[in-house]
Amino acid sequence: MKLDLSEFAKPCACGREHAISVKEIILEAGALRRIPALLEQYGYRQPVVLCDENTLEAAGRAVRGLLPESGLIVLNPENLHANEHGVTMAEEGLAACPAPDVLLAVGSGTVHDITRYIAHKRGLPFVSVPTAASVDGFVSTVAAMTWHGCKKTFPAVAPSLVVADTDVFSRAPQRLNASGFSDLLGKYTALADWKIARAVTGEYLCDRVCALEYDALRIVCAQPEAIRAGGAEACEQLMYALLLSGLAMQMVGNSRPASGAEHHMSHLWEMEAINGRVDYYHGEKVSVGLVLASGVYHRAAEEIRKGAFTLREGMDIETALLEKSFPDKAMLAEILDENDPNPLAGVTPDAIRRALPDILRAVDEIPSPQELTDLLTRAGAVKSLAEIGLPDAMLAPAARLSPYVRARLTFMRLLKLFDFARDIYSL
Repeated sequence: MKLDLSEFAKPCACGREHAISVKEIILEAGALRRIPALLEQYGYRQPVVLCDENTLEAAGRAVRGLLPESGLIVLNPENLHANEHGVTMAEEGLAACPAPDVLLAVGSGTVHDITRYIAHKRGLPFVSVPTAASVDGFVSTVAAMTWHGCKKTFPAVAPSLVVADTDVFSRAPQRLNASGFSDLLGKYTALADWKIARAVTGEYLCDRVCALEYDALRIVCAQPEAIRAGGAEACEQLMYALLLSGLAMQMVGNSRPASGAEHHMSHLWEMEAINGRVDYYHGEKVSVGLVLASGVYHRAAEEIRKGAFTLREGMDIETALLEKSFPDKAMLAEILDENDPNPLAGVTPDAIRRALPDILRAVDEIPSPQELTDLLTRAGAVKSLAEIGLPDAMLAPAARLSPYVRARLTFMRLLKLFDFARDIYSL
């Protein structure tokens, strides 16, 4: 399967030009064998393969066999994360290789984020070789990294080519497929958050990009059991859906279509400010955030429909709460900087009241927590705080603090202006 990328860059009714920087995506069984010809076609002569010890066995060794003159960097997978330590290890490996003109990321989310960050820093192109259908960030233009303990999004580059071999990623552990399923399911709250922000503030939104994300959701929600079983066809459909989501982000130039309150909770837990180590996959944390956010959003919609609520006349950053929750001064400074300007600045009670019908429609499009839990169970995915080693009491602090992880207006952030917010956070 070769995706026709020209379709994604066509003129759009939203009035903006959607630039696609990926030149080619190959998604098929045996795709690895096409790598030498593709590199030659695009003029890449000095490749360096970057993987970890696990993905070396999954595909790295095979890629190196096809490119015997290439450099090779193999990272230790123990406690490997997309952070300053992972980047340092990769940079040290790169220093021992001949100067490359292209990097090949052979792995999943962590290997890709490290590679795209280094590629951007060095002005190099990179090629994506996914070894598992576990995240939707393969074609992302940014690198989501935990830098000195703080979750940040860094400028990076999208791959020039994606070579996704079904024979490789369909053999990945079931847990990785479930993580990819979970990451995609998070689009339900992400898209609702985007629509709510448009309704309240007039933020730009592209209906065509939203449609791409809903297409990805339809693909995976139609076959959770097949994805859990891990057959080649189901895994290929999952990878296709993940790539669609990634292209949707590339079309708008940021993660808005794919990341909302559910991702902000995941990022908060990764920062380890209010919790200990949560050593679980990205998608696993996202699915827990999704179920929790869905519960908060639907309870909020119930309160709104009752009509007996009041709205604050604006709200400053909760500095005292942040100082208490983020005792590390460097991390606190990053959080405060991220929230300047305040996404709630200029949001008036009148604007919220005018937007209430749209807010309720957006929330109604999110499956209930029980419906999401059922889908996640059928796919063999994580769905509760306990499954990622966190107590149920984590809901309230996560709901209150996670909106500060990103300067992005979500319904979770907007709820701070409703008088019933603290009550529904605690349920």
